[in-house]
Amino acid sequence: LILNKSLNIAILLRGEENETIFATVQMPSLLPRLVEVPSKIQGKKIFILLEEIITMNLNTLFDGTEIICSYPYRITRNADLGLEEDEAEDLLMEIEKSLKKRKWGAVIRLEIKRGMDSRLVHILKDSLEVRKDDIYYINGPMDLTFLMKIYDFEGYENLRYSVHKPKTYWSLSEEEDIFDSISKTDIFLHHPYDSFDPVTEFVQKASEDPSVLAIKQTLYRVSGDSPIVKALAHAAESGKEVTVLIEVKARFDEENNILWAKKLEQAGCNVIYGLVGLKTHAKIILVVRKEQNIIKRYIHLGTGNYNDITAKYYTDMGLFTCDEYFAEDASTVFNMLSGYSENPRWLKLEAAPIGLREKFLTLINNEMCQAQLGKKARIIAKMNSLSDQEIITALYKASALGVKIDLIVRGICCLKTGIPGVSDNITVRSIVGRFLEHSRIFYFFNNGFEDIYLSSADWMARNLDRRVELLFPIESNKIKDRICRILDKFLEDNVKARLLGADEIYRKVNRRGKKSMDSQSYFIEGEEIE
Repeated sequence: LILNKSLNIAILLRGEENETIFATVQMPSLLPRLVEVPSKIQGKKIFILLEEIITMNLNTLFDGTEIICSYPYRITRNADLGLEEDEAEDLLMEIEKSLKKRKWGAVIRLEIKRGMDSRLVHILKDSLEVRKDDIYYINGPMDLTFLMKIYDFEGYENLRYSVHKPKTYWSLSEEEDIFDSISKTDIFLHHPYDSFDPVTEFVQKASEDPSVLAIKQTLYRVSGDSPIVKALAHAAESGKEVTVLIEVKARFDEENNILWAKKLEQAGCNVIYGLVGLKTHAKIILVVRKEQNIIKRYIHLGTGNYNDITAKYYTDMGLFTCDEYFAEDASTVFNMLSGYSENPRWLKLEAAPIGLREKFLTLINNEMCQAQLGKKARIIAKMNSLSDQEIITALYKASALGVKIDLIVRGICCLKTGIPGVSDNITVRSIVGRFLEHSRIFYFFNNGFEDIYLSSADWMARNLDRRVELLFPIESNKIKDRICRILDKFLEDNVKARLLGADEIYRKVNRRGKKSMDSQSYFIEGEEIE
């Protein structure tokens, strides 16, 4: 069997009796893909790919045969686990079994070198049982992950980004206590421009604070040496009540999350795995603290994972608050995830899979009503992907009524722009830069009241129907103003942004006569903060 995502060489041989023989050689994963060869030019490095070296020496492997041709290829296998959660007695054990099977799942993609001999294509297609539509012809090398190693080469500073040092506007290293800071005002963070350290420190401080009674948190993807997980374990070992929902079905993070789940259980944490049939993608921390004979709750809500490593490269937003309505909703979230609340009633938050879709449709419909009254109507939405048909239909209807809609969608977008009478008022742009755009922001003009929401959810059916997601409002005028300025810079970006045309092609923004605006570089400089 061919190993998932391994690089291989398909070879056509002619035997001693003139028969045609097929052979395949798997590239050794322990050897580097890039092999440096001597260069006569000082300061210049020259490399050859490992597969090229092996190809040039195939005759030593197949002595006594004639090599007709050889080409590299690569397969991708189905990564779905195929779990029957409601029938599983031990979820972790079932996932571990499924992970072993996943390595040999059905082939769903075959990458081959463009120009591969048709006989080899036919052999691979039939033996791997792939459809014609699942064959991808590649110009150049396959599996470009090896290029990451180039970054570690010495020198070439002119080709690197300058070192980015996130800013910290408040910190536990200062005299003021973190809980005192949150008590005074809601605190907003825009990562990675604002440091992720306060989020980590929030959990660490809570784990050490004798006044903290309980910590509850959701975890979807965490780093391999997560300081947050260590702090949660320490809190439990110190006698605090710690509840952690860890999503062991997070694709490609299952093994890591299972490992952490076991360690947290051993430390005394109450580890839960969420609702059957749903992935928990919501990002929330709840800290319960006793202060002068009263119980006070502190909350962190975010658009991205509690991962201290990816937080340096992904753009996300987070909010610290101790608002009582948020606190009550946060408690409801964990009651729901623990199975103690079947029909939650929300005060300020909204959650999928029940209610979030309807909330978005209501917000869009409200802008439609304003447009019908001849008033200004505006929607700005930023997300990773847009594919939900019901949301797209609602956006088309809103556009047809005159609602101006600006969508910032980094990845998949199934909405079509430029359809006369349907999507004339919709623009779609994708921003791909130094950092991966991961934040989800939703702005609705609302007759001048300007409603702004942040969420863990994209406008996709899986987020709205098959995951536990959270949407939370921004109520502080100061924070709303900052987010509005951030959105403005996204819409002004004419360096890293690409606009989606009516022909479904993304094109660079025409910046002739305009000042260049790279939104990410602008945020690195911290200019969006007043």
